[in-house]
Amino acid sequence: MADKIRGKAWRFGDHVDTDVIIPYKYKARTLDPKELGAHCMEGLDPGFPAKVSRGDVIVAGRNFGCGSSREQAPLAIMGCGVSAVIAASFARIFYRNAVNLGLPVLESAEAYKSINQGDTIEISLEEGLIKDLTTGREFKALKPPSFLMELLREGGLIEYYRRHARFPWS
Repeated sequence: MADKIRGKAWRFGDHVDTDVIIPYKYKARTLDPKELGAHCMEGLDPGFPAKVSRGDVIVAGRNFGCGSSREQAPLAIMGCGVSAVIAASFARIFYRNAVNLGLPVLESAEAYKSINQGDTIEISLEEGLIKDLTTGREFKALKPPSFLMELLREGGLIEYYRRHARFPWS
């Protein structure tokens, strides 16, 4: 994970559920992030994956990632090139699935209210700071606790355990 995340903002509203992020019909077919990413946000914007550039950021309202607890939702977001999600609030299971997979997620209702579609955003996870480089405004986000930051730095839970777990049989 980079120290700073920088990309264009893509705005979505409140209660974006996992069925909109990645429709169920694709969940059953694959766990390949690129294939899932080709259908990311299909329910709200069918052309979204073709418009996103690697490093872009989703900015959304309340309860982002609600619905079923599918890990494919953050995987699809990552697979289409989105580098982080900023939301006014997250569904708890989505938040944890995102961190487990290494997708940075930041809560800031103020950022959601102020950031416009297409603005260039820069995020410092370490500082819990979101900068809208288009308008010059800065927003504080709930900074992830240190243990979650460590998981994000390592690329998620599985990568963390690959590097740090010590088992008696290994």
